[in-house]
Amino acid sequence: MTGVSDTVELRLVTPVYLAGRGDPGWVTVPLHRASGWSYGHDPLLPRVLLTSPNRQATLRIDPDPDEPWWTIHHAPSHGQPAWKATFDAHTPAEIIAAATTALTHPRAPQAAAPPTALLRQAGWRGSPHESGLVSPDGVVRVEYVTAHGLDHWSITVTDGHTPDDALWGACLDGTTPPHLVAALTRALTDATPVIRDPNRLPGLGVRHRHDVRQHVPVETVAFALENRVKHLTGRHPRPTTPPTQLPSGPPPGRMP
Repeated sequence: MTGVSDTVELRLVTPVYLAGRGDPGWVTVPLHRASGWSYGHDPLLPRVLLTSPNRQATLRIDPDPDEPWWTIHHAPSHGQPAWKATFDAHTPAEIIAAATTALTHPRAPQAAAPPTALLRQAGWRGSPHESGLVSPDGVVRVEYVTAHGLDHWSITVTDGHTPDDALWGACLDGTTPPHLVAALTRALTDATPVIRDPNRLPGLGVRHRHDVRQHVPVETVAFALENRVKHLTGRHPRPTTPPTQLPSGPPPGRMP
């Protein structure tokens, strides 16, 4: 039986977009271990670079205080134009993981409905005087923007009306595959609580955030990432080994 000494006090937080950045390993470790992305390492630079097996996609984490920390690049392929997605430093890892999980799915589905359909179903509404859709709590805005001949998806999370009230934001090229944008909108509406260290919760968004203090078994926390890796690994079909054929004649002699 698990006792108090075998648990750790954490917070179960909803909604996910107000939970803070979380563990970046929730994104990077499955990409490497479950999807075979290779990583580069430069001990003199605080930078992470992961590259897909086909060399068409990269994930870059670059802690630049003046730029988005997370960048996904994808080269043009199979009639799909190149695209890029960026996420600010405090974007919850679960939000970014929604995009990378959809990106690495071996059977990428075609989005049957516009990505905003998921938001409307969750009660997000627009305004006659503003573009985009806004979450019921008024914190998140998702909009498709056309400016200077370029289209992009914009996600902004704020707890007020000034730049100092911004929590995080994301920007996706208009050429981003719709099912990836839909994966993000689905993650934004997901009501499943996420686990956070109570000492690392953001100060902004408190009035719209719901925290539940809970003693969680140490094993649950320790193996959560490992279980995620196993789940995502299971999406990829195992290579089949052709049956071994017995030789019909005597075995060949050993080469000198």
